[in-house]
Amino acid sequence: MPAKHTIKEFVENGYYHLYNRGVEKQKIFKDDQDYGVFLSYLKTYLEPKDEVKLRATILDSSASWREKDKASKLLRLNNFNDDLDLLAYCLMPNHFHLLVHQKDKDTIDRFLNSLGTRYTMYFNKKYKRVGPMFQGVYKAVLIGRDEQLLHLTRYIHRNPKSVYHGKKPASQGLALRSWEYSSYRDYLAFRQTRWVKPKEILNQFGKKGVTSYQAFVEDVDEEDTVRIVGNAGIDGE
Repeated sequence: MPAKHTIKEFVENGYYHLYNRGVEKQKIFKDDQDYGVFLSYLKTYLEPKDEVKLRATILDSSASWREKDKASKLLRLNNFNDDLDLLAYCLMPNHFHLLVHQKDKDTIDRFLNSLGTRYTMYFNKKYKRVGPMFQGVYKAVLIGRDEQLLHLTRYIHRNPKSVYHGKKPASQGLALRSWEYSSYRDYLAFRQTRWVKPKEILNQFGKKGVTSYQAFVEDVDEEDTVRIVGNAGIDGE
């Protein structure tokens, strides 16, 4: 029997929870550099590609060969800026969660295949290993309604709960806000990442916006979240 959520229902203009973990639950991010590389790959795939500037660099006689080589590689690299929005994400030591909106039916598959292949090549080269690093094919779950979408962002942003395991409730929210490898800091306006799109979710909170979303995430009823998210894929750890 196929693993849960490995058989995917892809539709145009669909919202999806994407997740995967390391083979045998091993770490896929071992240090800050690993997190940074994965995020840099997201950036290059999701930010607009300035093809005019890249071609100009290649033709510039004053540019170094390194600059030309980098521009040439970026020019050939897949780009999904027009086809996919990243609404929320969280990277944890042995797994990741992405919440995306795809516009075309086949965007997610091309996007995650590119991302997974590129990161595996980096990881295997750095740690002198061979073979797959993820536990099978990525999981993709179609999100059916606005309420489920909203609560899924809460679930994703609360993933670093292990960071504050055993701590008092007063420090739990601070721990979530301190986790650098999550879009939660973008939702709270601590930073602005061009390729993260929180507006659609924050708009559901009206004029209160960020403050209300923070309370929504940190003053949480875990059972309520699980009930509403339902089968949207909360078994990614």
